[in-house]
Amino acid sequence: MTVVKSTLSEKALGITGPALQDTLVDLLGLSLIGKQAHWNIVGPRFRSIHLQLDEVVATARTHSDTVAERAAALGVPPDGRPETIAAAFALPGTKEGWLRDTEVVELMVSALEAAIVRLRERITATDEADPVTQDLLISITADLEKERWMFEAENHPR
Repeated sequence: MTVVKSTLSEKALGITGPALQDTLVDLLGLSLIGKQAHWNIVGPRFRSIHLQLDEVVATARTHSDTVAERAAALGVPPDGRPETIAAAFALPGTKEGWLRDTEVVELMVSALEAAIVRLRERITATDEADPVTQDLLISITADLEKERWMFEAENHPR
């Protein structure tokens, strides 16, 4: 079997590889939370939030592919298997069954905020280890912060 050789040192790869894998888990998990909520949302704001959830899912899926390909390019095999995601996922998740629109907004704010906090930790960790990966994580964080802001605005009293 051919192994992809990393352009990073062992030490840098020891920081960057886990940062990418953990980000992959968070993003795939966010896409699953978004879809679960998308299918089960009810309430007067159903349509607007339903569509907004699709945006989060698309963002998370696009970034998860980029993160996985970055890991592979560095010689780290990405692991997006369901059992890996289930075992490692640490963000707030959805409950079973129908979800009120207000619950979905709170869930998405909470899940996105947790993902952002974790991403910011990885941004700091990869500062010296791999600025290229750090730049990718910064970009993902900006997109998730935008999504979080949009859900947070849904909670604002009229």
